Amino acid sequence: MSVLLETSVGDVVIDLFTDEAPLATKNFLKLCKNKYYNFSMVHRVERGFVVQMGDPTGTGQGGESIFGVLGGSRYFPPEMLPSRKHRRGTVSMASSSSSSSSSAVPDAKGIVAGSQFFITLSDGLDYLDGKHAVFGEVAEGWDTVDKMDRAICDDGGRPLSDILVRHTIILHDPFPDPSGLPAALNSPPLPSVEQEEMMRIEAGDTI
Repeated sequence: MSVLLETSVGDVVIDLFTDEAPLATKNFLKLCKNKYYNFSMVHRVERGFVVQMGDPTGTGQGGESIFGVLGGSRYFPPEMLPSRKHRRGTVSMASSSSSSSSSAVPDAKGIVAGSQFFITLSDGLDYLDGKHAVFGEVAEGWDTVDKMDRAICDDGGRPLSDILVRHTIILHDPFPDPSGLPAALNSPPLPSVEQEEMMRIEAGDTI
């Protein structure tokens, strides 16, 4: 069960742990199917640590789960997998405490997540275990991940030359669509006005 991310600096294939984390992977797959991530940017890079994306506002403060997109809670409680550790190429939901998240899942306890996710860039990141929900790993596209890691960034960690998720392609989806999910789009939609206003240098350009 995999998803192909087509970005402005290359492609990345993510293998998903659908058996171990059905809720987190379903959320990710259905957001991809809904083209929610199209033209969202990599908004945070910490060299040798993580590259984070999945927020359509590009601020690091936005985004919502597929359940929120369909009218439910903005956040959902992802599975925490003690057997899955954060090492190079781990893909995790950017999670937070339910007590500190506005519009969190009613009665949720512990960790909640929305749409944002990150890829870890090195081994030995055990201190992330139990804090963020692992749901996949990089299978192909290490050259693209390395390009992201080498991006020149501003003081807030955002690349000066925008790195965009242009398109997402689902290679296999074992989950039925939730009620209300629009039919899959055949081509990426145009970026929103808000996304265009956030863009700096044309994606893929060098500085």
